[in-house]
Amino acid sequence: MAYLNFSPLQGQPLADAIPTKRAATGFSALEWQVVAIAQRDGLSSLRRPGRLSMALGVVFGGQRTSPRLADERLEALRRAAVIAWRRGPALPPHEVRAFHKAGFTPEQYDTLLASISRGRAN
Repeated sequence: MAYLNFSPLQGQPLADAIPTKRAATGFSALEWQVVAIAQRDGLSSLRRPGRLSMALGVVFGGQRTSPRLADERLEALRRAAVIAWRRGPALPPHEVRAFHKAGFTPEQYDTLLASISRGRAN
């Protein structure tokens, strides 16, 4: 027969004694690749090309493929990373909301900005 000692929990709610899951602070290898690729993208890559721009590209050649990513989660990460690489850590509030809406945590946001800040300093 097994014995379980409950005396360390004396007077403490059981929920406080159970370790909680920590929020993710890092990124996967694919997500880090998106951040690295975003370093080469300009702010113009955040805008969708207009109809005139696309028509001129077809007529005169040099049609450029869109750097937008098909995965919405990765595109939110790319957008945040492009702005951080180009303008620094002050992202517009709507981009921060889109980043969080895509499923990234505030801790991942801090990790992203810290990493890019170190990269910009070099």
